[in-house]
Amino acid sequence: MADDGAMDKLKGKAKEVAGKMTGDRKQESEGQTDQAKGRAKGAVDEAKDRAEGMRDSLRNKDD
Repeated sequence: MADDGAMDKLKGKAKEVAGKMTGDRKQESEGQTDQAKGRAKGAVDEAKDRAEGMRDSLRNKDD
């Protein structure tokens, strides 16, 4: 799932640049929104990974 965030950021950047080049503010804004979604997905994935790591380290202490 980490690739979803990266793809959203890449797609968003492309939309933003295309919007800037053509003067299409709506497309530029959509691109910025897509990038924000990508960053949010990345943050969620990172938090999930950290939580799993903490869970695993706690389980190992009991062994």
